[in-house]
Amino acid sequence: MQVALVTVGDELLAGDTENTNATWLARQLAERGATVTRMLTIPDDRALIARRVREYADAFDAVIVTGGLGDTPNDVTVEAVADAFGRDLEVDPAVRERVAEKARRYREENPEYYAEHDFDLDLDETAALPADARPIQTEESFNPGCVVENVYVFPGFPQELKVMFDSVADEFGGDVVSASVATSTPEGALKHVLDGVRDRFDVAVGSYPASRGEPGRVKVTGTDPEEVERAAEWVDEQVADPEADVDG
Repeated sequence: MQVALVTVGDELLAGDTENTNATWLARQLAERGATVTRMLTIPDDRALIARRVREYADAFDAVIVTGGLGDTPNDVTVEAVADAFGRDLEVDPAVRERVAEKARRYREENPEYYAEHDFDLDLDETAALPADARPIQTEESFNPGCVVENVYVFPGFPQELKVMFDSVADEFGGDVVSASVATSTPEGALKHVLDGVRDRFDVAVGSYPASRGEPGRVKVTGTDPEEVERAAEWVDEQVADPEADVDG
């Protein structure tokens, strides 16, 4: 399963917010055997979001879009995804009622906030989703996410994103498996190992330098578990004995 990740937000590009969502999603997808083939961060630009979503929806098995869900003027992701598929925004009564109920509960639980702020929520605007979208609503998130064809739209707040992704995580999977080999060999001295494993096995390979007291590692990835296991064993032999004859 080939997946593209699109994270939306001017604050990400300005460096005001760390893009932890992309890293977390990539890890979750890899653990399920999917492959993240594209990772893109773009501003709160409705036309640009729509263009990229349409392009990626055609090119990959699934697209995940995070950020830009809300009721402020720069939250344009839902509108942009609707534009990408040429759909209008519609309000599902069940989605609207769940938003209204959540608003009622929040008002009851936070009376001081409502007493001090002019909080006028437009339920129709909050509940609007692209026509025929599958809504995703959780207890963590106020604004609904949705699925439009192969495009998944999630909120940008990390905790909300994680809960919403978990609710549909079973829809992401694939045949990719991986294995990692720890090594104290400096990354710059691993070229012969990286080239050698690519030549000998049908796998992809990457090296990750040591950090925070943890050893470095070489990671091999492929679709055949036995091939990945053989490749990892070969890498382990090479990094354990850097003087080994890699041409043998």
